[in-house]
Amino acid sequence: MKALLRIFRPSRKLVLIIGGIALLGGISGGAALYIGKDTLLGPPAETVNGAACTDVNLVTIKKQKRVWIRKYIKTEPTDGMTRVKTALRVAKAVYDAQKPDLVQVVVLDANGPTLRSDIRGRAIGADVVYIPHPDPIVESIEGNKTYTARYYDGTAAANGLFFGERIDLPEDEITTLNASFKDVSDCIDPIAVAATEGGEGKPAAKGEGAKPAEGGHGAAPAEGEAAPAAAPSGGH
Repeated sequence: MKALLRIFRPSRKLVLIIGGIALLGGISGGAALYIGKDTLLGPPAETVNGAACTDVNLVTIKKQKRVWIRKYIKTEPTDGMTRVKTALRVAKAVYDAQKPDLVQVVVLDANGPTLRSDIRGRAIGADVVYIPHPDPIVESIEGNKTYTARYYDGTAAANGLFFGERIDLPEDEITTLNASFKDVSDCIDPIAVAATEGGEGKPAAKGEGAKPAEGGHGAAPAEGEAAPAAAPSGGH
């Protein structure tokens, strides 16, 4: 028996290595509990960049040699600050891609309305207007501000309507949020995804899988259509 014990007795060096690994693991775990996972690994992507989102509708308005884009998107249930971060991120992505004179992003709940006639008031969980170069033409919309951002701080009900207090972010806070983004990405376009999947990786033929949502997804309304409303009627 003693001979067997001598055979399986670990060396002192091996014991020290195993003990060191166990100690390091214990210290790391204790540090994570004491300091917090976000401090060690950084905050989750959603906390920094907002949530994943899906396109609902897009309206492009051409008026007086200017291009205004109003985009409706939806997210899964989340808090108000995450919704407004999502809207700011998407507004930046739209501007970077198309360089319009005005971008408006309206955030809806996943269970909210999809018809533009129903998108008003508490159906809007967050609303951002970005005017990169304010001028007298659009001054009346947002008081000559570059950014406005507002949201309801409550969650959405089963019907997609939001409750809670409406928060209007000051410009300095909007600037801070924009500077904090690690990734500026647009939402998923379900029409493009369906066209790609339907064609096994090839774009669908013209007119296939590209039927616009109500209101003209991607269509340019006739000259003279009303400007995007930063605060749609109905209390928002």
